[in-house]
Formats: sequence, C-alpha cells, structure tokens
Amino acid sequence: MASLKDKYCIVGIGNTGYGKLPGRSAVSLTVEAIRNAIEDCGIEKSEIDAVLTKYPTSQFQGLFSATIAQAIGIVPKVTATMDQAGASNIGLITYAMMCIEQGLCNVAVVSYGDNPLTGNRSNYSRPRGENAAYGFFGAPSGYAMVAQRYKAEFGLTEEQLATIPITFRKNACLNPNAQFHQAITLDEYKAARYVAEPLHLFDCCPVTDGAAAVIVTSVERARALKKPPVYVMGFGQGHPSWDLPQREQWTTSGAAIAGPIAFQMAGVTPADVDTAHLYDCFSIVPIITLEDYGFCKKGEGKDFVQGGRIEIDGELPLNSSGGLLAETGMPGMQHVLEAVRQLRGEADARQVKDPKIAVVSNQGGIMTTHATMILRR
Repeated sequence: MASLKDKYCIVGIGNTGYGKLPGRSAVSLTVEAIRNAIEDCGIEKSEIDAVLTKYPTSQFQGLFSATIAQAIGIVPKVTATMDQAGASNIGLITYAMMCIEQGLCNVAVVSYGDNPLTGNRSNYSRPRGENAAYGFFGAPSGYAMVAQRYKAEFGLTEEQLATIPITFRKNACLNPNAQFHQAITLDEYKAARYVAEPLHLFDCCPVTDGAAAVIVTSVERARALKKPPVYVMGFGQGHPSWDLPQREQWTTSGAAIAGPIAFQMAGVTPADVDTAHLYDCFSIVPIITLEDYGFCKKGEGKDFVQGGRIEIDGELPLNSSGGLLAETGMPGMQHVLEAVRQLRGEADARQVKDPKIAVVSNQGGIMTTHATMILRR
C-alpha cells in the first residue's frame, strides 16, 4: 500500500458533555456526539457509509457499531467495533483511512461513548491476570507498579510527578466542557490520599460518562465542506500485549514502536511538533510517552515537564484541554478532538499560538496497547 500521508483528513468533530450524565445510555451518548460531528462539518448523513466504534469499556456490547448505525439511521458498507482498549480510537481512524483507500467506503464516522459513572463500572476494578490474588486489582495498581519502577530506575520525585496533574487541571479551568474546573496546588496534591502508592488521587483519571466522534474522508471530498480539514500526516501502532508481570521492560511503552513509525510516515521529527495530546490515564504515562516519542531521552521525561515547558504558552503545550486527568476520563477520543480544535484555531482561551503540527497518543490496558497519530492543519 502506498503512503497515506496527507491523503485523508478529519473534517468533523463532536462530543457530548462530560461527567455525570444520569439517564443516558452508551448508545444515546454516541448518537449525540455523531450528530454534533455531522453538524460541525456540514456533510449529509446519507454520505456516511462506514460506522466504526470503540466498544463501551464499562459493559461490552456485541455488534455495537451496527447498533449505532441503526440508531443514527445509516446502512453502512463498512462497520466494525474494535478492542484495543484506550488505543482503539486512533486504531479505528487508521482503519477508516485504509478502507477509503481500498474503495470500501467514502466517508467514515468513528465514535466512542459510554456511561460508566452512572451505569455499570465494575469492569474498571476487575482482577488483572494471575496475580489478582496479591491485590493486583484495576488499572491503578498496575500503573502504580510502573511508577514505582520508574522511580527506582530514574529517581522520579513526588514534585515532578505532580507537575502533570497540576498543569492539566490549570488547562481544564480554561475549558468550559471539562469535568473539573478547580486548579490544585502542590500542597493539595500531596495531601490527597494515595490510590496506589506512589499515585495520589490527582494522578488518576476520573470515571466519566460521555461520548465523542470524528468524521474521516478524503482530501478531495473535504474541499467542499464548511470547515478546513485537518490532515493525517502519519500514524503507527505498537502493542506490548502481555500482562505487565510477564514483560521484561516496565518503563518503556508501545509508544517506542508506534511513535517512530508515525514520525517517519509524516516526514517530521518531535522538534517539529507544536502541541501534543498524550494519553494520561495516570500521570506517569505522558512522562514515559514523551521519552518514547523522542522528545527527550529515557529517564529525562520527569525533568522535561518542569519549568513551564508543557504549559499552554510553553515550548511544548501538552494536553491543553485538561486531558483524561481533568477534561474527561473517557478513553482517548477527546485528545483527537482537542488536537483538531487547536489546529483549527478553535480552542478559545486555551488556544496554543499558531500550531501547525500536533501529535496525539492513545493507550490501553496497563501500557498494553498504543497508537500514535500526527496531524497538521
């Protein structure tokens, strides 16, 4: 297959509110987000011939994409529900482009919606692997082990780790749609209870109701739509896959594989990136991802994020919407939406100055899956 660089683009984005949304199902939330994405780009619903969904994390539903297609009134040529956990959204955008490239469809909607906060969230606390008997419950314990290993290898301090949630909470205060609008201080961060040491409460993303969607099509079709397209320059995937205790390396993620593939396809380097939107289910994750993408050397991520470098007016504005830690704990699609808004110049009070290139990461499990996408205006 020839390179797909700059051949396909995101032309529409939409989301619901985030937070506690009682009485809403995963289906109704997803439909709302898709409707908003259609309105955003002005395309006719009848043109959409692919419906791609991430499965709802809280409660797996078979044929979910087919259910969504029926709910929005579309009979698609292509339908699929993917399970790469938090990496699924970029994975599905990639799949959409490949399907268009091969003539299977022309316009795809990619979406995710779930209601774990007001619905069923038991899946978030399920035992992990053969070590569940030793307290290995839920994602916090796994990422706490990653953070402890990072501390042992590179000397991570509490103050360095705190930079991530403090910065992202500050960004969220500028985002009307964010779940949290309360800034936090270092003292408040330290005083918050441990969820799984060394992770305090503010190091862990919230459980969130909500949905988001994007519409993907060719550059040719995008020209007639009402907003400027955001081009996909490159993408990559890397999936460590094995349960964490079975891996040889705990402080390197799938980003070390996915990132170089995406940058090579895009023909750019980390130095060319104006804004980054990195998966941050726990505060240790963007630190490791920055290293694995090549923004800094291994072990230097903890220092890279200091001194205002990752703030909105810094050298590399990071998670300007607040990310999973503060905008919404919904896994992954919100980072894609924020990158599009930044490149369009639609981020209002949190707008980064003149961004041309953005990198987005999605990650799932306990650094089990990873997907990367590089976008340009």
